Amino acid sequence: MILLFTGLLAGALDAVAAVTLFLARGNRRPGVLFQYIASAVYGPAALGGGARMVLMGLCFHFLIALCWVGIFFALYPRISWLRADPLLVALVYGFLAWVVMNLVVLPLSKAVPRPFSLVFSLINIIILVVTIGLPCVYLARH
Repeated sequence: MILLFTGLLAGALDAVAAVTLFLARGNRRPGVLFQYIASAVYGPAALGGGARMVLMGLCFHFLIALCWVGIFFALYPRISWLRADPLLVALVYGFLAWVVMNLVVLPLSKAVPRPFSLVFSLINIIILVVTIGLPCVYLARH
């Protein structure tokens, strides 16, 4: 049950952070963010897919968050280092999540690649540390 709660919490925190960043960058339709997530599976056509693709992207978003939480929870009892300094572990896990998603998963998906931005990447890494890493580290202890 704690795994599901942590996955939903991490997914919700990450979604709020992503939408906030999306709006702060001047975008006015946050649904496009979730359509982009859906485009990883459905290709560029998802960007014009309306509410159905927004919902699919939101579902994929929570599924991905749950997968990251599930991986952490599976490794937690087996790797003693994960029970060390919580902030350091959250930093490493958030960075690992960013690396895998941006350098492995996205290039293998059908999503149109976005141009690289160091500042945007650093912001996204911080978001993953706070929204995925920290909830995993603190809630896996329970």
